[in-house]
Amino acid sequence: MSLFDELPDPPLHSSQSPLHAVAGTGAPLAERMRPRSLDELMGQEHLVGAGKPLRVQIERDDATSMIFWGPPGVGKTTLAKIVAETTEASFIEFSAVTSGIKEIKQVMAEAARAAEMRSRTILFIDEIHRFNKAQQDAFLPYVERGTIRLIGATTENPSFEIVSALLSRCRVYVLEPLKDEQIAVLLRRALEDTKRGLGALKLEADDDALELIAGFSSGDCRSAYNALEVAAQLARDEKKITKAIALEAIQQRVLLYDKHGEEHYNLISALHKSVRNSDPDAALYWLTRMLAGGEDPLYLARRIVRMAIEDIGLAAPEALNLCLSAKETYDFLGSPEGELALAEAVVYLAIAPKSNSVYTAFGAVRRAVEESRQEPVPLHLRNAPTKLMKELGYSEGYRYAHDEAGKVANMDCLPEALQGSRWYHPTGEGREKLLAQRLDEVRRIRAAKRARS
Repeated sequence: MSLFDELPDPPLHSSQSPLHAVAGTGAPLAERMRPRSLDELMGQEHLVGAGKPLRVQIERDDATSMIFWGPPGVGKTTLAKIVAETTEASFIEFSAVTSGIKEIKQVMAEAARAAEMRSRTILFIDEIHRFNKAQQDAFLPYVERGTIRLIGATTENPSFEIVSALLSRCRVYVLEPLKDEQIAVLLRRALEDTKRGLGALKLEADDDALELIAGFSSGDCRSAYNALEVAAQLARDEKKITKAIALEAIQQRVLLYDKHGEEHYNLISALHKSVRNSDPDAALYWLTRMLAGGEDPLYLARRIVRMAIEDIGLAAPEALNLCLSAKETYDFLGSPEGELALAEAVVYLAIAPKSNSVYTAFGAVRRAVEESRQEPVPLHLRNAPTKLMKELGYSEGYRYAHDEAGKVANMDCLPEALQGSRWYHPTGEGREKLLAQRLDEVRRIRAAKRARS
């Protein structure tokens, strides 16, 4: 029995003309308004503009498989259908969410029969990143033989989610979110289109209402169309979509955030680097974006503590306590009140003097430990609790620093092979400037005692 036998068997969508088989009036507006050619497509000029790589591949009928990587609602499925339409290929579509090995084998068999009749097949897989390694590997022989032309759509970084063997046989095209003004144009077009859009309703719309919907869609055209449909229903009596109606239709902004995907790592990287660059406004923005997207505040608290250790360090050692207190405050208050403590910590870290000297020194010492032999502890640094250990020289020559002038003894504390090594180099930032001065003083005292010995 196959590991995938328990998966459901949804009907495959196959069409000789995927774009002209647009659903009827009962279909969502986003489906009805789907572009039918490259000329109708809005955005992605870096790919489909004159002479750009994807347009050239389509116009030359290059049969290389492709991966479309981009956020939701930017045209990944539309582009796949345009490729099939332009190249006159059969189009088979299914989603990785509901399909398994059984469906893959069925599709491959259909494609193989079509290839024998000199008919080409484009297999479009939405959310291809949801297929596991074994499922993705199942496509390899068919892609290599040219039985199918695979087009995968994903919102996740293909480098991490697509197996390397399959990825090496595909061209990856990165799709960008649509700009607000582009979405506003599409919304106006949908309002005026009497065949596929909302033109039959004879609605007017204020420019600021459409701009509001476009801005709140975060570059997701499908989301914008959905909001426009709701606004059109709300405006049936007045026959006009106002800003107030648009706001009611939107309800809340679409936030592009995946707590387990690449966007998660992009945003935490932006937060950390904004703190490191002493930009409190940017740091607050990225923190708020993550909180609004549903990120676990305790994950953020842990990362904020890490920032205090890595980037502020001994230049402002109180930063660590402040961040730990912010975490405890969130534990005590919860959301939303506790989030203010995290914001306070982030602003403080951004403004605080910066030092990564301990972080750098710790890394250097780790490398030294890994790359050198495990040196024995010098005898004078060992305790000698027994007579035998004393006879062997344990603790002999040890000097008690509190009995020495300046509280510094003329004594090496590193193994002989590493004596003279210096890994910690304090900066002149914040309180670490005082530590640098103290370290210089210690070295002067030790050097003077060695000169006299």
